[in-house]
Amino acid sequence: MVNAQRFGWEQLLPVQQWLLENTLKVTPAGEEERPVKRTQDTMWALNLTAARQFHAREGHLRVSRKHVEHMEAEDALSGRQGGADGGVVVKLGTWLDNVRKRAAKLPQQRRADLDALDMRW
Repeated sequence: MVNAQRFGWEQLLPVQQWLLENTLKVTPAGEEERPVKRTQDTMWALNLTAARQFHAREGHLRVSRKHVEHMEAEDALSGRQGGADGGVVVKLGTWLDNVRKRAAKLPQQRRADLDALDMRW
């Protein structure tokens, strides 16, 4: 809850800012602390990179819904959840399941990217 206040500092009333600063010693989050906003294209690229990694290792894209793919930080596009080793964890099974459900709405290029990996629709 404190982080919500720190990251939403501009939305607080001046009296709320004063109370946080003077009673709880909470300060606004700096620019370097703010989370990176990711676009749908960035998230697609991250998930596709994880799918390609899995396909290269296993030779198929038949992934259980609970499967997570661990990626090295330099392989990921500024990643999602950090792993213990500084890598990135992608919920690949969930993503592929969701993509299958929305297959009719996918742009042709995205569908082609997955077809190249022998995607099971």
